[in-house]
Amino acid sequence: MAGFGAAYQLHQEDIQTDTFDKRPHIGGHTSSLVTESGFVFDEGPHISFTKNERMQNLLAEFVGHEFETLTAQANNYWKGYWIKHPAQCNLYGLPTDLVVKVLRDFIEAQQKLKNGAEPEIKNYEDWLLASYGETFARTFPMEYGLRYHTTTADNMTTEWLGPRLYRPDLEEELFGALSPSTPDVHYISHFRYPSKGGFYSYLRPFEKFTRFHPGHKVTSINPRTGEIRFAGGKVAKHDAIISSIPLPDLIPMIEGAPEGVVEASKRLACTKCVVVNLGIDREDISPANWTYFYDRDFSFTRVSYPHMFSRNNAPPGTGSIQAELYYSDKYRPLDKTPEELVPEVIADLYRCGLLREGDKILYQGTMYLPYANIIFDLERAPALEIVHGFLDDVGIATCGRYGEWGYLWTDESFMSGEKAARKVLERVAL
Repeated sequence: MAGFGAAYQLHQEDIQTDTFDKRPHIGGHTSSLVTESGFVFDEGPHISFTKNERMQNLLAEFVGHEFETLTAQANNYWKGYWIKHPAQCNLYGLPTDLVVKVLRDFIEAQQKLKNGAEPEIKNYEDWLLASYGETFARTFPMEYGLRYHTTTADNMTTEWLGPRLYRPDLEEELFGALSPSTPDVHYISHFRYPSKGGFYSYLRPFEKFTRFHPGHKVTSINPRTGEIRFAGGKVAKHDAIISSIPLPDLIPMIEGAPEGVVEASKRLACTKCVVVNLGIDREDISPANWTYFYDRDFSFTRVSYPHMFSRNNAPPGTGSIQAELYYSDKYRPLDKTPEELVPEVIADLYRCGLLREGDKILYQGTMYLPYANIIFDLERAPALEIVHGFLDDVGIATCGRYGEWGYLWTDESFMSGEKAARKVLERVAL
């Protein structure tokens, strides 16, 4: 998506570009798998919920205005309880002693703020404790964060938060504890999704804006000579480079990269994701689009239901499940093959009730994503400053989640590519 944005921006300036991808097809992380049995699975759940009107119009044009507009429905699973999302506003029905402790701690935290005792926020843990109080923070977001980011909250910054975690006021917190019906306050209210072909459909016009070269894996880049070398021996000359290659892979490719920069790139952490995809012989799997799982004894952290994004993602009368399992080289190494994790996932789906006795699994498969979510640990910012400073010096513009090394959504990735293209044009003009 970031490369698409860069190519699109330069095409608007009547500049011809060449786009190289190590995969044999367009799509990158926004690829979609269409199985022979008729199920469609993206590389993890991808949806478009941008509020940017220009991006809304562009993406609509890219799919010929054939898209679904859906109301976002998310829920949570904790120790056998199904909880409306976000959990901090929907405590009704949870164990009474837990609800009392959550409310007590939340009120204490809010009172401290009112009394001017603003806590020092040094990390994500501090932010959670100040926002929700100790009981809720340690029971829910800290547990989920450990499973999703693979590291503890006290080892993370708050740079990635944005609107992702809702902060209720006392009235909202109390109302959600006393009533089973609450307003929807999730930061995603509605989203769009292509009607056919999965999220990848948004990229179908890509080749209109660039000369696309699939199956080209970069092995080295020489900024001095302007040469890019690929596996197999091909060499390409460049006037300027815009890269969405993950920074820990990009830096060692650059000839003459100083040892300190290479070492800094190694300190940049990212999760790996094993995705387990299942096709089921019924469609009433869940009323939600996706579910967050907090219990450490479950193999997966999040589960989504692709047939709830578009009915064309599954054959009539069937449904689909996509489970995400997170690991990282730095904090939680993956010690099994993706295929070895499938039985655990299926067992846990039965345990929480998403799969029922008598269900027939019509399709099962796995995906392995070596780069998933950026980990905003305490080493990220200083290491990233070194890496980006070097890339600026050698004239390589970066874009996308793995080029900026940020928590970018798909529309933000596209705009990141546009921004990188404008940066290159400004540099050439100088």
